[in-house]
Amino acid sequence: MQDPAITPELIEAHGLKTDEYDRILEIIGRTPTFTELGIFSAMWNEHCSYKSSKKWLRTLPTTGPQVICGPGENAGVVDIGDGQAVVFKMESHNHPSYIEPYQGAATGVGGILRDVFTMGARPIASMNSLSFGEPSHHKTRQLVHGVVAGVGGYGNCFGVPCAGGEVRFDAAYNGNCLVNAFAAGLADSDKIFYSAASGVGMPVVYLGAKTGRDGVGGATMASAEFDESIEEKRPTVQVGDPFTEKRLMEATLELMQTGAVISIQDMGAAGLTCSAVEMGDKGGLGVKLQLDDVPQREENMTAYEMMLSESQERMLMVLRPEKETEARAVFKKWDLDFAIVGETIAEDRFLIMHGNEIKADLPLATLSGSAPEYDRPWNEPVPAAELDPTTVPDIDPIEGLRSLISSANYSSREWVYEQYDTMVMADSARTPGQGGGLIRVHGTDKQLAFTSDVTPRYVRANPVEGGKQAVAEAYRNLSALGAVPLASTDNLNFGNPEKPEIMGQFVGAIKGIGEAVAALDMPIVSGNVSLYNETDGAAILPTPTIGAVGLISDPANAITGKPQDGDIALLIGETIGHLGQSALLAEHFGRCEGDAPLVDLETEKRHGDFIRANHTAISACTDLSDGGLALAAFELAEGADVGVTLDEAGTPALFGEDQARYLLACAADEVEALTAAANAAGVPVSTVGRFGGDQVSFGTASAPLAELSETFRTSFAGLFD
Repeated sequence: MQDPAITPELIEAHGLKTDEYDRILEIIGRTPTFTELGIFSAMWNEHCSYKSSKKWLRTLPTTGPQVICGPGENAGVVDIGDGQAVVFKMESHNHPSYIEPYQGAATGVGGILRDVFTMGARPIASMNSLSFGEPSHHKTRQLVHGVVAGVGGYGNCFGVPCAGGEVRFDAAYNGNCLVNAFAAGLADSDKIFYSAASGVGMPVVYLGAKTGRDGVGGATMASAEFDESIEEKRPTVQVGDPFTEKRLMEATLELMQTGAVISIQDMGAAGLTCSAVEMGDKGGLGVKLQLDDVPQREENMTAYEMMLSESQERMLMVLRPEKETEARAVFKKWDLDFAIVGETIAEDRFLIMHGNEIKADLPLATLSGSAPEYDRPWNEPVPAAELDPTTVPDIDPIEGLRSLISSANYSSREWVYEQYDTMVMADSARTPGQGGGLIRVHGTDKQLAFTSDVTPRYVRANPVEGGKQAVAEAYRNLSALGAVPLASTDNLNFGNPEKPEIMGQFVGAIKGIGEAVAALDMPIVSGNVSLYNETDGAAILPTPTIGAVGLISDPANAITGKPQDGDIALLIGETIGHLGQSALLAEHFGRCEGDAPLVDLETEKRHGDFIRANHTAISACTDLSDGGLALAAFELAEGADVGVTLDEAGTPALFGEDQARYLLACAADEVEALTAAANAAGVPVSTVGRFGGDQVSFGTASAPLAELSETFRTSFAGLFD
């Protein structure tokens, strides 16, 4: 098959701008072949090269005594003691999930799981952060059903428990949903596997499933806005097979025990191209590939298609040649392909052969290291004007609560997480729906806590404070479980970075995130940037999702109880009554106004330290975030099937979203000592009510817990069943 001529239209179709193509001509000194054009397109697109974000990502704190491996590898690695490490990362699969919801979400889960076990870690937990358009939008129901089924279908078959996550709805996601997938695994800290190739003449081995035409150009598609041609992009979505991935994981982990692996990389975005180039570049080597030897499941595949295919469940490895027979036997046992498809070479070349022809011959280090890096113009974010509190009338607090718990955003997510296997592997100490997730470290007394957090409306109103708040809420969710926060991963979802106002959102959020992870000792060890989340020029809400991991070294330190009849409700932190950008304002009044709440990181740290230090006196704990005190008290009570009475009745006090606050349930005989400890630590504490009975009462307003619980637990299914 003759390659097409390189035309301006073809260059544009590959997502390359004129000046970028001119740079390619300068690098190689000639017109690229069609395959080479595809390779440059894959390596230089936003999804793979981070060309608009690298400048700012470098400002994030990524190190600490607990960090074994920070950003740059397949996943981050953090020490948890006793020679063990937790390996984790979060990544987006937004564009594919909007085009083909089931497969887009499923392969997002598959890809993040591969990132983890490629490092030598056995996955122990997953999470997902999902953002959809308005429930009434004609596309939303289909997306919700498809995405949730895809997440569950892949994760359940693979056999990893879902520890938690989040689901949100807003009109800004009508044309571009977000699917952010998180996975974590356990490994021996001295047996982490990396991707840098080493040694000249070492075999490059293809592992796993066969290559097909699915996903060709997927990374380039993920680096562009959507328009009316969206349906034409369907073939760029990958097709997943979780049962093959399960076998691939077992084969890979077994292979790693043989000593055969020099380096290993999963084939994710841009498939064979990106994995081979990254391995060679990190090792300072060239790579020669013979595509005739690539296992294929379709006939007459071209070099272009093989190099850009994003078929799933595939890995690339540099092999110790003396271990070939042993390594091949492992993959034969698991009924997976094992094929030597090339070798490492001393020259700085990325040489692609197919049918005795040279299809690509490029300088590998330049291909990898010379991707454009832009310092995009950006507008300094201007925080939204403060909300005039006099424009928010006092309301019946029970009616305000009903507005929240009957909404798509704040009703129970049972309909979602009941479709996920949350107990497989039998180490789940806490299932979704109760705050952060908790997974036992098998064979030890340790537990790992997981959470995923962001409040996009805060980030839109004030990118710096919104970025800080996402980290602070993750910190609080971990602390509320009694876990010491260890580190975090970010998934930065934004619109078109070529628009200065969007780039300003990104820069502001990065500044806030960086400040917060430094103050709260939660370095960013891995992550993902997803830009161009726009349709017909309309951008999503800025959504910098923070996934965080914490450690409970002794189960006695965990705060996992429920309120008991007679427990006192204590509030940690100060209440000003901040209603700007609040859940109540949006759901009850239909308004989106005001600035985000300010985040005092020193206060956040002090209050979190206090919670963990006084865990023995706390029966149950939750942080206060969306919906303020009212929603936190209801959810804590509803989860324990016990009533709650709050003394407060005012709208700002009940529904304000001031930060650095926790609601505690404590036995009456613990209150005096806990209050004294708080006073000594300089932590504000106040008695705000009590748990017990069968009513939810705010001041003089009340309703039966059973009635409110029915609303809370059925509203989501009522919208989407």
